[in-house]
Amino acid sequence: MAKAKDRVSDMKPYFARAVQDEEVRENVKSAIAAAREIYDELLGGRSTTAVATRVATDKEIQDNLKSAIDDLRKAANRVQGKKEHTSRNATLLLTGITLGILFNPVTGPQTREWITDKLLGGSEDDTSTPRSSGNGTS
Repeated sequence: MAKAKDRVSDMKPYFARAVQDEEVRENVKSAIAAAREIYDELLGGRSTTAVATRVATDKEIQDNLKSAIDDLRKAANRVQGKKEHTSRNATLLLTGITLGILFNPVTGPQTREWITDKLLGGSEDDTSTPRSSGNGTS
């Protein structure tokens, strides 16, 4: 079991990043504001059942909860140094779809031929059809 001193020293980079990063502070402030709004709406001398029913049925409260959770998640990811991979994921998806189209046994040959014609400019010499020899003998 690690000592408390060791655990605190392990957390120092996260605290420093959280204090210095304006985006993290804004996400945390936004999450706190959303949570405070939810708290004020829900608790007003109501019973636990009434609060649970309101959370389950009130779309505005659900949206506020989602907003608070998203803001806290963004702040936590930023503090931990995690980066979003949306462009990488989109590139991988597009590459996979392209390869699937190009190497599909049904449509692949026609697609590759069409791309070749568009990129290289259709040639008058079609090499895909066999030619007969010019001497007329079989």
